[in-house]
Amino acid sequence: MNHPGHRNLPRSPVAQPSIVVLLLGLLLGSQPAGVFPAVASPAPGTTLECWPAPSSILSRSVDVCVALPADYTTTTPRRYPTLYFLHGLFENERSWAERGGQQVLEDLVNQGTVGGFLVVLPDGGKTFYINSLDGRERYENFFIQELIPAIDRKYRTIAAPAARGISGTSMGGYGALHLAMRHPDIFGSASAHSAALLPKIPNPIPSEGRWGFYARVLQGPFGSPLSEAYWEANNPLALAEHPESFSHLKLYFDCGDHDRYGFEEGAQLLHQKLVAKKFPHDFALRPGDHGWSYLAQYLRFSLIFHWRCF
Repeated sequence: MNHPGHRNLPRSPVAQPSIVVLLLGLLLGSQPAGVFPAVASPAPGTTLECWPAPSSILSRSVDVCVALPADYTTTTPRRYPTLYFLHGLFENERSWAERGGQQVLEDLVNQGTVGGFLVVLPDGGKTFYINSLDGRERYENFFIQELIPAIDRKYRTIAAPAARGISGTSMGGYGALHLAMRHPDIFGSASAHSAALLPKIPNPIPSEGRWGFYARVLQGPFGSPLSEAYWEANNPLALAEHPESFSHLKLYFDCGDHDRYGFEEGAQLLHQKLVAKKFPHDFALRPGDHGWSYLAQYLRFSLIFHWRCF
């Protein structure tokens, strides 16, 4: 399901989707984030550095982990591309390493499929990686104005959009698309797995059951009561109506054909919008559900995509 004219990545067979629209239940739970010194990641030869990034915008620090290539300490003064990977709801900055993402990357490096690049893993809480409607949690401002410059100062990065990508899963997939589409001067490539994309928020929103729970989660970033207008203003599906604003962005996204939250409908709608606008991109609907069981099979596609962009 490629758009003509863009690079071809390996594909899995396409299956027909089941259209189930549930409001944003997002990824599996994780233990709360903490502050720890540098530790060895599960993948041999790779280092995971974790530290608190101070933020004057948020008036607190944000826990961040950075996965460094195996040769980072032995190749001075070499500089590296950087991929920012955003976790899903109820996860944190360590989920990438704990749930297998780092091992997927290490395997690709060992196979010679990709080269070395940094992976930056910030704790995003339940922010959806946007500035909250009430102004209390300006996470997008922190990310763009403080975190990225801090990473470029602290590490030997190639501080240019062509060597800076962003990716994420579920809530983080929403965040990656949102941030890349709004800041194409910062990111040259973007990808998303199982992004939390909804064609429409139900009105009225049910107050009980699963829908009620999701609505309460969304009230943090999107207002209480939930603001449909603010959701639309930040929604990647709405931003995709104006691809001229991110015309040089390289884009890849996929979703499981049996995503338990029905996010395949939003993914297909994004694909259709971009096709209608003649915007080059890669999209795949793949056999599978949601969460790290899905990522264990398909995370490699976005990592290969970003390496080719770098």
